[in-house]
Amino acid sequence: MHQQFDKLHGLQSTLLEQVGTVKGFSPVDGRGEAYLASISSSGCDKWNLLVEPIELFNGLVPAEDAITLETLATSNMRQHSLSGKIEDQQFRQLFHISSPANRARLLSISSRHAASWLTVVPSPGLNLHLEPNEFQIAVKWWLGMDVSFGSCCPHCPDHRLDPLGHHALTCKHGGDVVLRHNSLRDVFVEFCHRACLGGQVEVGSGQGHDRLNSRPADVLVKNWHLGKPAAFDLTITSPLNPTTLTEAGVKCGSSAQVAEVRKHAANDGKCKELGWVCIPLAVESYGCWGMEAQESFKHLAARLAIQMGCSRSQATTTLYQRLSLSLVRANARALLFRARVHLEEGG
Repeated sequence: MHQQFDKLHGLQSTLLEQVGTVKGFSPVDGRGEAYLASISSSGCDKWNLLVEPIELFNGLVPAEDAITLETLATSNMRQHSLSGKIEDQQFRQLFHISSPANRARLLSISSRHAASWLTVVPSPGLNLHLEPNEFQIAVKWWLGMDVSFGSCCPHCPDHRLDPLGHHALTCKHGGDVVLRHNSLRDVFVEFCHRACLGGQVEVGSGQGHDRLNSRPADVLVKNWHLGKPAAFDLTITSPLNPTTLTEAGVKCGSSAQVAEVRKHAANDGKCKELGWVCIPLAVESYGCWGMEAQESFKHLAARLAIQMGCSRSQATTTLYQRLSLSLVRANARALLFRARVHLEEGG
């Protein structure tokens, strides 16, 4: 599965702030923001050395972000700020030339916490790692490279796989969707227990007036907030779904928002009858979480911080890292299964 990055995919891999990073900053990029920031903060009076780096920097940013010797001399310019201006411009340029599907992908992966899987310190003993082949295909998928291998879905022979992996990650056949859902559910309920909130899995079937198989709680936490039980219903959606693609290419998180509305429509009635609060945990396949999930994770992180004896920020980071890694690992395995079938067939 070895494949060289082309120019556009290589550019994405350097956008540290927007889409996470799979490589560090390289001084051979010709970007002198580190040098500019160093001179600016040191108080060095050799401003003539900055003429060329300033020209290079200004050539990479829009006119309103351009800097001069005077602005450097009178303000303490930090590398983070300067790099951010360059990356913002590169992201805008990349977004402008992208297809609707790639725009939806870029917005989703640039959302807060979506790239948390890239910051996990690998630990096979704690199952906090990706196998080499999982990491390789995850990076290709994350950067929008072709992961279809020019083949058809082994479960849907008449369906040709798409380059961005949408069908591979949404195919209802083969069990990948269920395994991914259950993996995320188990991570969430584990953290609920670690926060001493408890949690029951798959609750609600056969209860209430409607004794059908509707099950509004993937995880039921009986003492969530103000003594009320909360029924968490996890759902994973794709921003590349044709029904939401147009909006997903314009507004970050729109697919997750649609999924939240859908879950409320399906579950609010039964949850109200049972005295539960319905809380959808909606996440896009690229890792963009819905607003209700983010608010819930804030509350959970606050409880975790107390039990773990750490800051709320650290607890939040740990929670998102585990969820993000679980999501990407499941996605990678779904993509790899189809790749293996293709290779075994001589593709």
